[in-house]
Amino acid sequence: MCSREPVPPEVRALTALLERRWSLSVLYAAHLGAARFSEFEQALGQVPPATLAARLADLEAAGLIERRVLDARPPRTEYVLTPEGHRLAPLLEALTTCSRGRRAR
Repeated sequence: MCSREPVPPEVRALTALLERRWSLSVLYAAHLGAARFSEFEQALGQVPPATLAARLADLEAAGLIERRVLDARPPRTEYVLTPEGHRLAPLLEALTTCSRGRRAR
């Protein structure tokens, strides 16, 4: 009989976060360079603004995105991937690769 290790708690926590609607799309948009709220709205299309704000807050709380308030007139807010968020780049790129492969069939 083969022994299997349980899924680590940090993997379960990240999975729960990424399972929320729009979370992966927000991360992907940030990976491609979206930084301002309006850029995320353009990249994601039909996401309701309240949902986008909630996902950005969720990802910020998880340490994957950093919210920066820029000292400008008027003040601006930008969202950038943290080093932890950048560690997900291979996963995000793999999703794109898998998607392209499925369309080619």
